[in-house]
Parts: sequence; structure tokens; C-alpha cells
Amino acid sequence: MQEQHIVTAFDRDLEAIQSNIMKMGGLVEAAMTGSATALDDRDVDLAEQVRADDKKIDALEVLINEDCARLIALRAPMASDLRTVLSVMKIAGALERVGDYAKNLAKRSVLLLGSTRIDGAEGSLLRMIKEVESMLGDVLNAYVAGDSDLAETVRLRDHTVDQMYNGLFREILTHMMEDPRNISTCMHLHFIAKNVERMGDHVTNIAEQVIYAVNGELPEDPRPKGNIAVADGQ
Repeated sequence: MQEQHIVTAFDRDLEAIQSNIMKMGGLVEAAMTGSATALDDRDVDLAEQVRADDKKIDALEVLINEDCARLIALRAPMASDLRTVLSVMKIAGALERVGDYAKNLAKRSVLLLGSTRIDGAEGSLLRMIKEVESMLGDVLNAYVAGDSDLAETVRLRDHTVDQMYNGLFREILTHMMEDPRNISTCMHLHFIAKNVERMGDHVTNIAEQVIYAVNGELPEDPRPKGNIAVADGQ
């Protein structure tokens, strides 16, 4: 009876933590959507709201980490249970980073206020953001369902985001060479694109943690990557 009581208490505590992970994921999804809309509409008020709401994401990460530490100390989880708790902490950290990049995107969109729109480039950027948004939604579904196969498909889609980034980089570079007046706007667009590419990396990290939590092992094969170093001139 005592052992059953401990297991039940652990499950209850873990369920509360996972509920906060999903709440945090929802806030990050909203931040990504809001920052993209603020960019497209040049909506300063929405951009400021995204930046202000980032504090809620940060607060949830702190709460989740504290609750995970308390759970480990009080319940002493073993094997797969401990693996789950450690994965939750890493997922929370990755979500917090995606939220930070969404906040940065919103900040950049304010700097673009009044600037001339770059034909094609902004549309490509918005499509890139939507792809990462879709990846985030799928990886959160994979987390809830314990679906490592779905998480693996998200992991492999990071290659698509890298390719979109490389194509957009070349597009922006062309606009800068054709008209020097576009340089300032294009630089902002490039910084935004780089933020989105980093978002994709962190979503992929979440996918790998879902795989680890379900299967007990991280993927052995390296994730496929686009030629980011060339695109960044590194």
C-alpha cells in the first residue's frame, strides 16, 4: 500500500508538471503567431504584447524546474520515471528559448515600421515561420501522446527549415546587391530569419527529448542539416 501511495503521488505531481509544459507550449505557439502577425501587419501594439507576454513563459520555466527538482528530491524516481523528469526540464528550457526568439522577432518587426517591403522576401520569411510553428504544434502533440515516430518526423523537418533559410538568405542578398537602399531592411529580415532558424533547432531538440523519454535513447544518427555555414558566410 505504501509503495502504491508513492507511485500515485509521483504520477500526480508529474501530471501537474506536464500540464504546465503544455501551458508553456501554448504560450510559445501564441508568441510565434503573434510575432509573425506583427511583422506582416507592422503592428507595434501586438509586437509589444508579445514582448510583454514573454515574462509568463519565463515564469513557467522557473516553476517547472522548481517542481521537477522537488519531485526528484521527494519521490526519488527511478529509471524511466527519472528519464521523463529530466526530459521535461530540457523541454522547458527549449521552449523558453523559442519564446525568446519570438520576442526578438517582435522587437525587430517594430524596427521595420515605415520601411519599404522587400518583394518576395517577407513572404518567404512568413512561410518559414509557419513551418516552424507547425513543427512546434506537432512536437507538442508527440509529447502528449508519447509518440516517438511523430517526434522523429519533426526532427527530420529541421532540414526543410535550414533549406528555407538558405534560400531566403540568397534572396535577401540579391535585394541588397540590386539596390543599396534595401540594405538596412534586409539586414533586419536576415536577423529575423536567423532567429526563426534557431527556433527550428530548439523545436528539434524538443523532438529528440520526446524520443529519449519514450525510447530511453537519443537518436544515434545526426539530424540532417542544410548548408547553414555557407549561407552565413562562416
